[in-house]
Amino acid sequence: MADILLSRIMTGKRKEAVAKIRMKAGKGEVYYKGLPANELPLFHKLALAEPLRIFQHELGEDLRYDFYIRASGGGKEAQIQAARLALAKALIEITGSETLKKAFIAYDRNMVVPDARRKEASKPGDSAPRAKRQKSYR
Repeated sequence: MADILLSRIMTGKRKEAVAKIRMKAGKGEVYYKGLPANELPLFHKLALAEPLRIFQHELGEDLRYDFYIRASGGGKEAQIQAARLALAKALIEITGSETLKKAFIAYDRNMVVPDARRKEASKPGDSAPRAKRQKSYR
C-alpha cells in the first residue's frame, strides 16, 4: 500500500448528509459515530462492509488502517450512504489502485461518484418547484 500521512481525512456526501472519515494506522477496524461497525443495525453494517469486502476480494490484502467516521446532516440512511462513499474513496486513496476503483464502479457507481441530484428550486411567483397554480377563466 502507498504510504500516506499518519492521519488523513476524506469526505463523502449524499443528499444533505456529509460523512468525514479519518484514517490512522491500525488493525483495519471501522468506527461509525464512536461505535464499532459490528454494533450497527444489520443493513447499516452491511453497507459499510461492502467497500471492505470488495477491497479484500480484489487486492487480497489486509487493511492496516483504522477508520473513524463522523456523519452529520440529512437522515440516517443518507448518512450511511455518505459514509460508504467516504470509505470507498479512502480505500482508493490509500492503495492508489485503478483496478479497485473499476471494481467499485462495476459493483455500484455511487461508491465512487457522489449522487449529484439536489432539490429543485422554487420558480418565481410560485411556491412550488414544478406544478403551477391553475388559472380559472370563469
